Amino acid sequence: MSRIGKKPIPVPANVKVTINGAEVIAEGKSKLSMVLPELVKAELVNNTVIVSRDDETRRSSAMQGLARSLINNMIIGVGEGFKKELTIIGVGYKAQVAGNKVTLNLGYSNPIEYTVPEGIKVTVVDGTKITVEGADKQMVGQVAANIRSFRKPEPYKGKGVRYADENVILKEGKTVG
Repeated sequence: MSRIGKKPIPVPANVKVTINGAEVIAEGKSKLSMVLPELVKAELVNNTVIVSRDDETRRSSAMQGLARSLINNMIIGVGEGFKKELTIIGVGYKAQVAGNKVTLNLGYSNPIEYTVPEGIKVTVVDGTKITVEGADKQMVGQVAANIRSFRKPEPYKGKGVRYADENVILKEGKTVG
């Protein structure tokens, strides 16, 4: 029994949701759509979206919870948007944004150029603080993870790209003895 799937999803005033069969479309600051997984139906009742399942199997319960979470993330995304913050730590490590390209200098011999996907906005403050914003929660997280993967924080000095709220535990170096 899906506890998450049974919860109704409230629709804010600045978001418009339409349901066409198995397709759910949310419009607000931007527009997102998704196709519902099998075994699940959604309906709009009094500015709330209710996700129901066809039968009582374990798989349909899982799909109900999945569909409810995805629709909720779509509604929050087009209403408010999602944001991830990254911090660059290290001498000479920096980032710049030009158009839809992020150029990262992370201690390698050549700078790394990352092309930002459509619908995602990347800003850099002071050369070391990167903010990734967008309506699609999965895409925002994936772009942030891709940028972080170019130079993960190393465990001895903590240099690299990390999430703003990430805590890196530093190891002790070798001692001469």
